[in-house]
Amino acid sequence: MSNLATKQQLIAIMQRNVVNPVAQRFTRQTLLETTGRKSGEPRLTPIGGSRTGDQFWFVSEYGEKSQYIRNIMADPTVRVRLRGRWHTGTAHLMPEDDARRRLRTLPRVNSAGVLVLGDNLLTVRVDLH
Repeated sequence: MSNLATKQQLIAIMQRNVVNPVAQRFTRQTLLETTGRKSGEPRLTPIGGSRTGDQFWFVSEYGEKSQYIRNIMADPTVRVRLRGRWHTGTAHLMPEDDARRRLRTLPRVNSAGVLVLGDNLLTVRVDLH
């Protein structure tokens, strides 16, 4: 196994078991709810991004390797919690978008983390209904 794969696994374990459960408790934390592609159960993922009109934009640090991206590929209907309020939407993977450039338009702290930890950046646009 490569060092990169090991790093990704360690980060995923830390996010799943420590960061995500803590972040979900903060009502101001933006959350993405997808439907588990195997379980059919709701899956919550803390994310950083920005709303522009009826669209919400964010960048996945591991692209199609991320479990929530795989869930979106199976079912693009999602919910996004913004400032404590849930919004239903349809997620669109945007591989043609320049993810590094997109990060410059999104909240700085989250973008810095995505740049440092990520290796397969993928822009996602959610059309809010």
